Amino acid sequence: MTAEAALQIDFGKGDGLLPAVIQESGTGRVLMLGYMNSEALQKTLESGHVTFFSRSRNKLWVKGESSGHVLKVREVQVDCDQDALVVLAEQLGPGTCHRGYRSCFYRRIQDGALVETERPAFDPRQVYGSSSASPSPAGRPAKSNRKE
Repeated sequence: MTAEAALQIDFGKGDGLLPAVIQESGTGRVLMLGYMNSEALQKTLESGHVTFFSRSRNKLWVKGESSGHVLKVREVQVDCDQDALVVLAEQLGPGTCHRGYRSCFYRRIQDGALVETERPAFDPRQVYGSSSASPSPAGRPAKSNRKE
């Protein structure tokens, strides 16, 4: 995609942000969902590394900037309305999810409950030096602002 093509993307519908579904290039597996503004998309296209706009931190961030688990862009697809993206990427590292899983979509709804569908790929405490995977007192995963 050229810079000219990126300028035709419709950032107006989502207050300047587009949903970007990240899929593993070899398997098609959905790894995560993030949001890109025009600057994040441009940086993604120029650098070859997936870059998002963090809504909680109000700034750009490159996936893997603290973990080293980089997503290398193979292809960027645009939907028919030009307001959503699919990024096919090569995952460089054991996982994408900040909770230690290969994919952020490691659970499914089964009989009204969340059931894990895979085992953790890494220990997030060793990667991030925090307890981003620790459960909260209510038994639910602790909310974390870390997005990688």
